[in-house]
Amino acid sequence: MSEFDEHTGADSVESDGEVSAVADVLASMEGLETQPVADHAAVFEQAHERLRRALDPRHG
Repeated sequence: MSEFDEHTGADSVESDGEVSAVADVLASMEGLETQPVADHAAVFEQAHERLRRALDPRHG
């Protein structure tokens, strides 16, 4: 059993779509350090909502 399986269990392995959605969210945050700090909260809120929809179908 891998460290991943020990901590998350076999039931929580992500689908390819979920992994892709998470990668897209992370990519959308690249370069954030070059944006004004005042814009960071909106970027994080959008990322959080996108992650919620990708990882929890009840919120999609």
